[in-house]
Amino acid sequence: MTDQKIFTVLVFTSLALILFAHYSYTCNEMVCASVVSKCMLTQSCKCDLKNCSCCKECYTCLSYLYSECCSCVEMCPKPNDTRNALSKESHVGDLDGLNQLFNALTEDSEGEEKWTIFTFPVDFDSALYGAKLDKDVKYFMHSTDQDLDSKFKDNILTLNCTVAYLTQCMSWNKCKESCQSMGATSYRWFHDGCCQCVGQTCINYGINESRCYACPENKNDNFDLDDLPNNEDELDYGEGMGPLDSAAIENTNI
Repeated sequence: MTDQKIFTVLVFTSLALILFAHYSYTCNEMVCASVVSKCMLTQSCKCDLKNCSCCKECYTCLSYLYSECCSCVEMCPKPNDTRNALSKESHVGDLDGLNQLFNALTEDSEGEEKWTIFTFPVDFDSALYGAKLDKDVKYFMHSTDQDLDSKFKDNILTLNCTVAYLTQCMSWNKCKESCQSMGATSYRWFHDGCCQCVGQTCINYGINESRCYACPENKNDNFDLDDLPNNEDELDYGEGMGPLDSAAIENTNI
């Protein structure tokens, strides 16, 4: 009889854990019910992330609750659970970016005062940027008396890098979540609480400078050190290589 009770308790405990894990990734109805109902009535979120035709409208409709409620309308980019745990604790990190969503949200430089947009050109080696296999890379022979400048110029691809500085101060974890919900490819969180979401065609995790409009509130104050990762070995100060760094030739000075 005792064994049966223990078995029953274990079963109910397992079910409770499964339900908890499920609801932790689903819609927060207590917070989102009202705004989601409004957005459903106006059909502001009636699309999917693949075509992203309503991404901008949906973000505007959900407003400041977007990060909290995007799962209710299936507009949240799904994080990769297998991502390196160290990158989650670092000052810079890679995300499962959704370029269409990020581009749609950053088309307007204003962003309804939620963020400030900076766009600048970056030069890449087109062979390294576009090649998926070694056979796609083009090689050429030259002698010392040849003019190589024109050959290198022909091989350069210039793309625009777009970053979004969120207006308000936030913790590093909130920064990561906010950039994830915007579809950014990576993020950079500064010690003063400033958060930068970085687009797909950027190197070195965007701009290594805090430029948030309303953060920090007092330039002499740093952000609460309790928000920093506990293990100093896990900190990444942005000096490493970003997603496209190996393909970069030069970057415009910011």
